[in-house]
Amino acid sequence: MSREPHDEPRRLTAAEEALSTAERQLERNEQLQIHRLRALVRTWEHELADRNALVRRHRISVALAITTALVATSWTMTHWGLLAEVLRVAIPCGVVFFASLGAAVFTAFRLRRLHSKEAIEDGLATNRDALRFLAAVAHPSLSERRSLYRADTAGLIEQYQKDSRKYRRVHNSLQSLVMVGSAFSTLVAGLETGKELTWQSVTLVVISVSITLASTFTGYYKYRERSYFLQQTADSIEEEANGYALGVGPYGDFGAGQEGQALALFTKRVEDLRNEQRRRQQQLDQPAEQTVQNGQPQG
Repeated sequence: MSREPHDEPRRLTAAEEALSTAERQLERNEQLQIHRLRALVRTWEHELADRNALVRRHRISVALAITTALVATSWTMTHWGLLAEVLRVAIPCGVVFFASLGAAVFTAFRLRRLHSKEAIEDGLATNRDALRFLAAVAHPSLSERRSLYRADTAGLIEQYQKDSRKYRRVHNSLQSLVMVGSAFSTLVAGLETGKELTWQSVTLVVISVSITLASTFTGYYKYRERSYFLQQTADSIEEEANGYALGVGPYGDFGAGQEGQALALFTKRVEDLRNEQRRRQQQLDQPAEQTVQNGQPQG
């Protein structure tokens, strides 16, 4: 009986440790549940985006097939009896029609393998509500919230990069179409002079169009500047790597037991070089009148 007062602090400590362990386990389960719900939400979002893209492609393919069929039919009825005239339009329209029809069938087959739009939206809304409720009742620590934020940042960066590549691809395609169309309009204008065409005049027009295309693409995409900056960054990173390996330059002050500090400095300097390269890349992607001229290569 006399030992019980001495055991009471121990029992209280053990109870507090057990309670703390149970709370940590509960928080861990809540975080796992949050991660699972976030993964489900991302899955539903990706499926909804894929379905919307397939629906757009299917509609465009069907509209193109119907349009080419109508054009071929009207042209055939208008030029009935003139086989050469009918084939001149019917053959390209037929190729486009069957290609569009094949694309429409393919997209329809892929759409059948996905959930319906109503089911996707219902699943997305349900999981978003569950995630919102669980995030409201859960109380993770500051370090856990920072870890979650760091983990979410990777997906955010990936999404931004994906959208950036998509819009850059569309912009470059349209810009290329403008440049090629402008050059070929010059070609057509040069051939429609009313004069007798000779191999010298045709060659001159073709060379002129080729030069126009080359100069336009070179001025827009800035291949020389991109090559210059990429080679400059590569040389700088190679210099840092050699300095780190040989212990010279900014790495000469670190001794044998300071490899970690030298590696941290090496990582920082390489990341600075990569960030500088990304900044230059962004400048080159801007229109010529907005591009900052700092650091441009000299002729």
